[in-house]
Parts: sequence; C-alpha cells; structure tokens
Amino acid sequence: KGTADRILSAMVDLDKSLTGFQVTRLGHSLQSATRAWYDGADEDWIVGALLHDIGHFLMAHAAQDERHKDRDLKHEEVGANWLNQYFLPEVAESVRLHVPAKRYLCKTRAGYWDDLSQGSKISLEKQGGPMTQGEVNAFEALPSHNSAVKLRLYDDEAKVIDRVTPSISDFAKDVINSLSAR
Repeated sequence: KGTADRILSAMVDLDKSLTGFQVTRLGHSLQSATRAWYDGADEDWIVGALLHDIGHFLMAHAAQDERHKDRDLKHEEVGANWLNQYFLPEVAESVRLHVPAKRYLCKTRAGYWDDLSQGSKISLEKQGGPMTQGEVNAFEALPSHNSAVKLRLYDDEAKVIDRVTPSISDFAKDVINSLSAR
C-alpha cells in the first residue's frame, strides 16, 4: 500500500465522534479541506486542512487511556512530526501551529472566544488558554503564523452537522500531488 493510500485510510479511521462536537473527525477534516478548496487554496493548503487533525488518529490508543483524560496530548505536534516525513514543511507547520493559532486568536481577536464551540473552549483550557502578550509576539514572529491562523479559521468553520462535502477519495489527487512535491 502506498503512502497516499495509508494516509487516506488513516483519515477514514478518524470517522469517530469529536468530543464536544456533533460531527465526526473525518467529517470535520473534509469540511476543513472543502473550505480551503472553496477559498481557492493550492493543493498543499487543501492537504494541510484535510490532515490537520491526523495526530488524533496517530494517538487514538493513548487518548483512550484514562490517565490521559484531562491532558492535552499535543495532537498538532504528533501530526506535524509525522506529516513532516512525507510533505513539504509548509503542510506540517500549518498543522503544528493550528492549536497555537486558536490560543493567539483568543488573545488578539475580540469575540473569538465567544464564537468558539463548547468543545473548542474545553480543549483550549487544556492547551494553555489564551496566549500571553509575550507568546503573541513570539507567534507573530514565526514565518508561518498567518498560514496557521487561516487553517485555524477553516477548522473553526468545519463543525457543521450534515454539511455535504466531497468524499475522502475526492482529495486523493491533492494528497498524491502534495506528497510528490516533497
């Protein structure tokens, strides 16, 4: 089985309920990728949006362990480290920074916290809460911070019950092309 097939199969395995949400992880990922596609994003952007939560799949066993119930397992770091083996750094870095981008937006964008879903508010507390001003300054100094914010906004918009999206196989070409760019 090729890398693209393994990745797409892993995404299908994400088809479990999101904690605090009414859409599956796969549905959430497809909505994120579809949003990027509608925005006219390039393939690497679409793939980053599609795979931004793959760390949840990679850590599924650990996440079920009661000892980790109230901990942030850093799915963004796990996912980005894994993706970095196969994709250009732009894909992995947007995945790595999509959680810090939520913390950033909570600190810098009025009303952002109020618009977060209950599940995102709960996970935010585990992830460190809104950034401090020092963290904001450090985040803004990162070359990919704008990309991470954009991915975060796709993520936020991708929690709509029964939203119709293309299937995972419809994104196979994007994944294959993004893989071959590496």
